Amino acid sequence: MERYIFNLFIAGQDKVNKIAIKSLTSICEKYLKNNYELNIIDIEEHPEIADKKKIIAIPTLIKELPDPVQKIIGDLSDIKNLEIELGLENL
Repeated sequence: MERYIFNLFIAGQDKVNKIAIKSLTSICEKYLKNNYELNIIDIEEHPEIADKKKIIAIPTLIKELPDPVQKIIGDLSDIKNLEIELGLENL
């Protein structure tokens, strides 16, 4: 299985962001076990990274690896939809 790398861009630690982190962590543990890296980037603390990655809305999830790079913007609370969007439901 290929290693997955995710970058989750958030702004602060509000309820929406905590749900996004929890949803993504749950999916990664279910499908990828220890074969993933999840980076949480708070754009309030690291605006330069958000500028470089052209983040225009939050939360934004970028799957960097495996190819192709994929960007999901907005509500990440629907775990089933997130599994489908990331193509993990068939792993």
